[in-house]
Amino acid sequence: MKIIHSLGHLVGGTLLIAGTTIGVGMLALPVATGPGGFVPSMTIYLVCWAFMLCTGLLLVEVSLWLPKDTSFISMAQQILGPFGKAIFWVVYLFLFVTVMIAHAAGGGAVLLDITGWTIPNPLAILIYTTALAPIVYLGAHSVDRLNIVLISGVVVCYLAFIFVSSGWVDPKLLKYADWNKSWLALPILFTAFTYQVIIPTLMTYMERNVRKVRLAILFGSSIPLVIYLIWELLILGIVPHEDLFKASLLGQNAIGPLKEIVPQVFSIGKYFAFFALTTSFVPLALSFFDFLADGFRWKKDGMHRLFLTLIVFGGPMLIAIFYPNIFLVALGYAGGISCAFLFGLMPPILAWVGRYVKKYPCAGKQLPGGKPVLVGLMCFALFILIAEVAQHIV
Repeated sequence: MKIIHSLGHLVGGTLLIAGTTIGVGMLALPVATGPGGFVPSMTIYLVCWAFMLCTGLLLVEVSLWLPKDTSFISMAQQILGPFGKAIFWVVYLFLFVTVMIAHAAGGGAVLLDITGWTIPNPLAILIYTTALAPIVYLGAHSVDRLNIVLISGVVVCYLAFIFVSSGWVDPKLLKYADWNKSWLALPILFTAFTYQVIIPTLMTYMERNVRKVRLAILFGSSIPLVIYLIWELLILGIVPHEDLFKASLLGQNAIGPLKEIVPQVFSIGKYFAFFALTTSFVPLALSFFDFLADGFRWKKDGMHRLFLTLIVFGGPMLIAIFYPNIFLVALGYAGGISCAFLFGLMPPILAWVGRYVKKYPCAGKQLPGGKPVLVGLMCFALFILIAEVAQHIV
């Protein structure tokens, strides 16, 4: 019975990591990486996965220094002080807003695809967003029930997409490579490989069993890596890199270019895009709702509940309506700024302060290499931050 219980926790933890990682970023990956080609894309996928694995392990180490059930923002407060907490709060807020904007903009586009409506894109964004808002208003139970249906749709459509599209892959398209353009996709890759926010919850769920947590992170982050690589192979093997580049300029997701090239594949892909995007949108909105309720110290009832729902959906929806092609830009800001800061730069900083300034016990050290490894991780995260800012300044 103990073995079954242990395996159950490991499987559950693995699925928590995988489920947190897979989301709207998947729809942007082939468009962002397409101009670089398949082999360069595969390389930066592996680099980004390894980097995020390292920062996740560092957060496990940080969690061990602090009391049980310590949240991510509380980590910053206890190790970096009130100023650190304030910075984390602001960047977290920026992350939620940018990803919500991307979901609203992307949701309007996929709604038009699956319905065939000829209405303006801003109206589709309004319909898509307002249709989901009542579910979040009703609370976690309603979100959970809807998510079961949505996740089932994701799995079925993904498998159907592989089956239908595999026969259309052209090996010649996969030979194209432009290494100079491949690194430009790193900000969106950061968004697609982010799972660290779930680590405090994972530590509690797995009873702070470090060995099981490490395995859950390794397996749980590897599942999206495999899913993403298959997805990348199919899209880049069907859609020429020139069309993917045009799609990136138009702010489209990876399914859009298929409409003109292979309508048969597009007919499956549009439903996968809808389920994949909505599956991540609803839990994200609920998390944003809880984040604001905690930050404002509001009870989640009465008028407060209504105001929170309006804030969560209203602001991002209006921005997406005025800038309907903002999908990729919003994801780039989310990954290149928020995720690079919160889940790239800050974990090695927290580990550095904990190890070498506050002198916390090193018995729970999760990542070997000492200071050189921490400096290397910080430099890589800073590179992403500077690159993302430079792209929009230049």
